[in-house]
Amino acid sequence: MIDADLLLAIAFTALLLTGAVVAGVAMAEALGRRHDRARRRRGRADDKARVLLEQWLSPAQAAQLESFRYFEVTGSASGKRYRIRPEPQMNIDELDASGARVAVWCFMPEGHLPVGDIMLAQKIALETDEPAALAIAHGRAA
Repeated sequence: MIDADLLLAIAFTALLLTGAVVAGVAMAEALGRRHDRARRRRGRADDKARVLLEQWLSPAQAAQLESFRYFEVTGSASGKRYRIRPEPQMNIDELDASGARVAVWCFMPEGHLPVGDIMLAQKIALETDEPAALAIAHGRAA
């Protein structure tokens, strides 16, 4: 025969486990909702950044971005061509006269920004103050 204290302990443990499962499910649902909201916010930020970038591109750059997912800029001091790709890092290709990549560069504003904002900052930096941009850039030969 089962002791009354043991039965009470088993019932109490079962109750605690049931409560833990219910609490765990509720926490998982809350975290999932928070993750979904964060993903929607990032998506809106990415969309806004892309629109802003496109407003700053020349028609030729906009066509390149649409067709190839990159666009080219001309350095303000050297006249060199650079290709900016939508990658999180090492996304700037320095091109030679024939369009072949000779080096890869990386520089970006601080903070967690959408890729479109990073690409716009890189475009403006190379087109207006190429020496300063390359002075802080990390690069390697292709």
